[in-house]
Amino acid sequence: MEAARRVLEAEGPSALSLRAVAREAGVSPAAPYHHFKDKAELLDAVAHEGWEMLQLAMIEAKARTDRSQHLTALGIAYVCFARDYPALYRVMYDAARDKEALPMDVEDANPENGNAYCMVRDTMIEHGADPSAETHLELATVAAWCGAHGLAEMAGFKQFQHLKDELGGERAFLDAVFRHMGLFPTQAHDC
Repeated sequence: MEAARRVLEAEGPSALSLRAVAREAGVSPAAPYHHFKDKAELLDAVAHEGWEMLQLAMIEAKARTDRSQHLTALGIAYVCFARDYPALYRVMYDAARDKEALPMDVEDANPENGNAYCMVRDTMIEHGADPSAETHLELATVAAWCGAHGLAEMAGFKQFQHLKDELGGERAFLDAVFRHMGLFPTQAHDC
């Protein structure tokens, strides 16, 4: 899996193949076939690991942050993850598009299962959202997730550099954008 991530980040998803992973790992070309039947299965495994990595990044960000800043910390951790692992981030969503369920079974609220989506929902509940208002809670979670996803897609645009400069850097920019969405409390956090 480490070899697959190295190939993925260095050369992109189109270069990821069982042969390329074998070459990167220094094993025979047949060795990956003992673990994966084809490239699609390899990509699913890489995506699964990506969701687990995102969950860990979000757990760490939440743990380093004052309670009132948890949602902002989760959003910034999401954006930083997408920035730090762009090819993996793409594979995670490409793999999810072909599935009937959202990644990591969003109905399972056990954070140890790597469910970053439920972590956002559960953090909203911790901060006063009514768990019995299921539709409202789900819509709020979707809105928060989409806000972070959209910012991850756009944060690197050169057109925003003047805002980053004016606000004091990328983290301050991310915090300000989340604050203006109205979903997240204020205060910048480290990536």
